[in-house]
Amino acid sequence: MPRKLIAFAVLALALASQLHAQVQPAAADAYPSKPIRLIVPFPPAGGTDILARLIASKLSEKNKWVMVIENKPGAGGTIGISEAVKAAPNGYEMVVGQKDNLAIGPWLYKGLRWDPSRDLVAVAHVAYTPVLIATSADSKYKSLADVVAAARKAPGAINYGSPGSGTSIHLAAELFEKAAGIELTHVPYKGSNPALLDAVAGNIDLLVSSVPSAMGQLKGGKLRALAVTSAKRSSLLPDVPTVAELGYKGFDVSTWYGLLVPAGTPARFVTTLNAEVNKLLADPEVRAAIKAQGAEPEAMTPANFAALIKADYAKWKGVVEASGVRID
Repeated sequence: MPRKLIAFAVLALALASQLHAQVQPAAADAYPSKPIRLIVPFPPAGGTDILARLIASKLSEKNKWVMVIENKPGAGGTIGISEAVKAAPNGYEMVVGQKDNLAIGPWLYKGLRWDPSRDLVAVAHVAYTPVLIATSADSKYKSLADVVAAARKAPGAINYGSPGSGTSIHLAAELFEKAAGIELTHVPYKGSNPALLDAVAGNIDLLVSSVPSAMGQLKGGKLRALAVTSAKRSSLLPDVPTVAELGYKGFDVSTWYGLLVPAGTPARFVTTLNAEVNKLLADPEVRAAIKAQGAEPEAMTPANFAALIKADYAKWKGVVEASGVRID
């Protein structure tokens, strides 16, 4: 090959290499450049699914992202989390986590080998929902203080219904029993609705439920709300006191929801996702839509959300062990 052609080829290769180096960062910055899969560890049309689809649709609408929802229900939401733990840490795999499947599930279900703080990276907290303590509108219990006073006189005589053993709602009641120094009798149901119907009929003394599940009966005057378990009052029930307000300082039990990615996902993807989700949570329209589902929107940094997960993971270990509930 003539020397001029060789020199030209070398120069062309050098220019191509330089151009490639200049283009690569720009291409890498174009995130996301393909669909993001969002794993929802619960069935379609449930509270978690509705919230996940709301956030995904708004991310798509405002950023032109392609979000693909994939429902992976089962085992209290731990099957979907297990799939996310095994997913590629490439910024295109995300999962909806909540207290039940991240902080309680690992202690409740035997055989799980993952740790939410070790095997997942917190991206963005989205919302939380308080737990409600209520009774029939015809009940003799007019306040939470009435319940506590009666329970102290007759330990175990007062019962309460929950959506099932080992749920965060059941365990919230266990925590309240400990805080108040009382003993109640737990009546587990297979879901919220049967417990709700028995509470309205007066077949059980108390109902411990999520706020969204009970809102219809509260508005219809069939239930009387006694307290919510979150640190702040629910915006949907502004006249209902918190357990903390009623003399149990520091009592704060709520179910939170957020987005996570597999451990090892590049930090810049986490930063981008957090920023975009937090923008949504500042949007009045999105906040109103979340509140319409009975949840309270709340933005956090990845570090703050990670700290919440870590603290609750440690806290609920003792609660699950004390309850004696374990699922194979």
